[in-house]
Amino acid sequence: MGCTSEPAKPLLSDLASSVSHVPSNFIRPLSDRPNLQEVQSSDAVSIPLIDLQGLHGQNRPQIIQNIAQACQDYGFFRVVNHGVPESVVDEMVKVSREFFRLPESERLKSYSDDPMKTTRLSTSFNVKTEKVANWRDFLRLHCYPLEDYVHEWPTNPPSFREDVGEYCRKVRKLALELLEAISESLGLEKDYIDKALGKHGQHLAINYYPPCPQPELTYGLPGHADPNAITILLQDDVPGLQVLKDGKWIAVNPIPNTFTVNIGDQIQVISNDKYKSVLHRAVVNCEKERMSIPTFYCPSPDAVIGPAPQLIDNDHPLLYSSFTYSEYYKKFWNMGLSKETCVDLFKTRQSQHAN
Repeated sequence: MGCTSEPAKPLLSDLASSVSHVPSNFIRPLSDRPNLQEVQSSDAVSIPLIDLQGLHGQNRPQIIQNIAQACQDYGFFRVVNHGVPESVVDEMVKVSREFFRLPESERLKSYSDDPMKTTRLSTSFNVKTEKVANWRDFLRLHCYPLEDYVHEWPTNPPSFREDVGEYCRKVRKLALELLEAISESLGLEKDYIDKALGKHGQHLAINYYPPCPQPELTYGLPGHADPNAITILLQDDVPGLQVLKDGKWIAVNPIPNTFTVNIGDQIQVISNDKYKSVLHRAVVNCEKERMSIPTFYCPSPDAVIGPAPQLIDNDHPLLYSSFTYSEYYKKFWNMGLSKETCVDLFKTRQSQHAN
């Protein structure tokens, strides 16, 4: 008996160049479209820009205070003088572009729709469960500990492993510094979050958003909160990231040599809701391709996450039950990207009744 295997799903990047209309499986219902004319510019609503120069010196108390304010008021901030060399960032963007310009047959060597694969090229978010597709392809890589995963990464472009590996090392250093600063900003020991994350995990996605003939009908990624601890985002020079603030979407326009940092669900839980993991989304445009490269810094799967006991008192009751990160991520993945954030599933009975 001959066995038939499912044909490989074509990638969006190979479809997008040949269509003049958005195919029906990408079209959002009317109630869930970007309404691009209602989006505010980040020039009007200023997302905090934090200078990390002197984080390990006399500026530390002021920087910690700035981070506390940004995490409380926005859940998002940008960082400059972050210690990742411009040359490393440039090589990362360059090799990512080169990867997405390879012939389809070469790219498809990394293709999989199995979310358990630690290196995979795929499209949309979860092709097995979602009803409406998103206008993006992505290459997702696990990258900590680096030596456990780098052998799975693409070998084409030839410098891919070296360039991406160097970028991952530098961004991990920044992530650890930011986690210490966030810990301190909550009034915790500076290694509190570090220890809470267990052995740690680090993933990176290279998101590719091709030009879209009807950007008002679809999303690159719809509104969602991140399930990890913090996300450090590198954007190219094409805008697309938008953040929800006070019920309004704000466009976070790229600034050269900065990263955009956002609090993920795990820090929201550890902080017992002092800091919030904020909804954000990616929109597309009809003229330019866009690339964004988020680094997701996470607990290891077996790490047990719950609110820090030091942040619980009579005025601040315990809001979440403890859980393992793998239990959390499984629920997040099955829910798909949705405006109901996954943290609500882990609220204590008292906090559910209080809302």
